[in-house]
Amino acid sequence: MATETKRDYYDILGLKKNATSAELKKAFRKLARKYHPDVNPNDKSSESKFKEMNEAYEVLSDPKKRKQYDQFGHGAFEQGFGQGPGPGQAGGFGFEGFGGQGAGNFQGRGFEDLFGNLFGGRAAAPMGPQKGEDITYTVEVELEDAIFGRAMQVDLQRDVSCAACGGNGAQPGSQRRTCTVCQGTGSVAQGRGFMQFSQSCPSCRGEGTINPNPCKTCGGSGTTAKSEKINVKIPAGVDNGSKVRMAGMGAPGANGGPPGDVYIITRVRPHHYFERKGDNLYSDAKVTVKEAALGEKIEIPTVDGLVMLSMPPGIQTGQQLKLKGKGVPHFGGAGVGDHYVTVHVVTPTNITEKGKELLRELEKLHPENPRKDMAFRGFRKRS
Repeated sequence: MATETKRDYYDILGLKKNATSAELKKAFRKLARKYHPDVNPNDKSSESKFKEMNEAYEVLSDPKKRKQYDQFGHGAFEQGFGQGPGPGQAGGFGFEGFGGQGAGNFQGRGFEDLFGNLFGGRAAAPMGPQKGEDITYTVEVELEDAIFGRAMQVDLQRDVSCAACGGNGAQPGSQRRTCTVCQGTGSVAQGRGFMQFSQSCPSCRGEGTINPNPCKTCGGSGTTAKSEKINVKIPAGVDNGSKVRMAGMGAPGANGGPPGDVYIITRVRPHHYFERKGDNLYSDAKVTVKEAALGEKIEIPTVDGLVMLSMPPGIQTGQQLKLKGKGVPHFGGAGVGDHYVTVHVVTPTNITEKGKELLRELEKLHPENPRKDMAFRGFRKRS
């Protein structure tokens, strides 16, 4: 089929361009049940449509190929275009003559499976158990929750094994059948004479079985959508982007594989008083001239409540004092950060004449020239 006569892959599957991977899989399975060779024996029209939809799904189910197709259309997979071959091609060597299925049906099985039989190598095997997809869910927590930890509930939407069919996709009372194209091996031989190799069976897509009577509850997918509230323990020390793993709570696996996991991604809301940098906390403290000059104790809010902070006499604006162990616990390990307090000396305003007199007297008693070490004397005079 020439490139210019090919139908749009999205039209073939009856989907819009922004279709999700789940919608893509659902549409393919629906069409596969309709046009499968075992359901339509000796029907050339159905066989042609099955090959067409198989090629469309092979491209759109691969994120990299789908991106190329969305940008360049069928031209992205023409010989000599871009960086590599597309469906039905391998380095400029077409495979359409070897059974008409094209290289698009290898399903990522690898170089060894493609040319395995050429030199007596192994044949492609049916798809084994596969772990289910992981699910990520982002939650926002307060800084207090990040420091001390918190138990919370999360509304989670996920796919679970269909209760009606037990997850095998077949209508209760019926069974999946061995694929008649590959005889249950999941692979078929392609080519002639010396140039023979194995590839994933295009009929069952490497599974070795087909589903002639799909479950009415799940449509043959083996899964149904479920919305539920799950209890999540947010451990102490989480930060933006921290991951909390909940094993086995993800999507169900395929072919008897284990389920995936759920990863809770945390986002910590900014705090009005504390600034967090790693495991350390930072805050500001305003002090009077007298408190700074005499080095008095001041009351400071910390994550553990109010504490008295001792200042050295003569502390200056911008100096930092450390409260050890008053920061954030280290996520997933031992240790606690510190709390740093930056001092800001507040200069009095609206001073009375008596106050001015006392300040002048203080300067006489303690003469200071804070600018005596200034080395810079300015630029040359303007002309």
